[in-house]
Amino acid sequence: MTLATATQPEEARDKAGVSHSGSRRSGPDTVFHLLVAASALLVLVVLGGLVVLMGLGGSQAFRTFGLGFAFHDVWNPVADVYGAWAPLFGTIVSTLIGVAIALPLAFGTAFWLTAMAPPRVAAIVGTAVQLLAAVPSIIFGMWGFFTIVPFMARTVQPFLTHHFRHVPGIRFIIHGAPFGTGLMTAGLVLAVMIAPFMTAVMRDVFAAMPNMLRESAYGLGATRWDVMWKVVVPWSRSGMIGAIVLGMGRALGETMAVTFVIGNVTAVGWSLFAPRSTVASLIALQFPESPAGSLRLSALLALGFILMLLSFASLALARMLRGDTK
Repeated sequence: MTLATATQPEEARDKAGVSHSGSRRSGPDTVFHLLVAASALLVLVVLGGLVVLMGLGGSQAFRTFGLGFAFHDVWNPVADVYGAWAPLFGTIVSTLIGVAIALPLAFGTAFWLTAMAPPRVAAIVGTAVQLLAAVPSIIFGMWGFFTIVPFMARTVQPFLTHHFRHVPGIRFIIHGAPFGTGLMTAGLVLAVMIAPFMTAVMRDVFAAMPNMLRESAYGLGATRWDVMWKVVVPWSRSGMIGAIVLGMGRALGETMAVTFVIGNVTAVGWSLFAPRSTVASLIALQFPESPAGSLRLSALLALGFILMLLSFASLALARMLRGDTK
């Protein structure tokens, strides 16, 4: 008997033992695997169910108005003529304004908390930011209605109109009666709402950055600006994009706070101080008045379907910016 043939039974026994031992351990592992897979499948089923529900509910509107429903700007319940462009325009513009205002605030606050503030102060301010993120949206709406709307109507818009009404390119975005409601007011309220969420995420991302990278940059003579722009931002790029997408998603679907301050007029125009509407505010206001099976209800469900597609598109764009191809 050669050495190879002598070792074959022993190797076979070893393999059998490993397999038997693996089968003994596979019971809990299999259960855990099934539970995790079922959880992931449940999320996909619920999300797919929402998409199907909105799509089927809005099918009557899509059949009646065609794909032009998304680009038609008339919303007239009396004539039973509906178009999604006016609320979509208000949603996109107010969200962009909110993100543009909240992004520098969130980034600056997060960087100050992690790189400049004393630890005790950073802990207090960080806790306050997290508490601000827990404030209900309707509180922001009431605050905006009683504080921001009068301020915009009595101070901001009259000042801009008086000094810039003859400036080409600017007069088109500031003209209109000083109601105080409009896209700019909604954008300001949205910025205050989403800034704490973005700050919390960016703070965690900056805190996870290895201290060695910052200290190395300071040791080479870099200033705080150099460290922020050339070290922190490139290292934290993916996390920052995630924070922006989180804030954008919150702003796209915000309902009550925007309903208080945007004016709720279904019209399209470039003036930031004229009353407008968003998809969420329009659905909230008109859904209780829409009879079951009516074209109006179908149009509202179609608006919700388009808003979901818009959210998916923003998420896909964020993954492209991150370079995430998996």
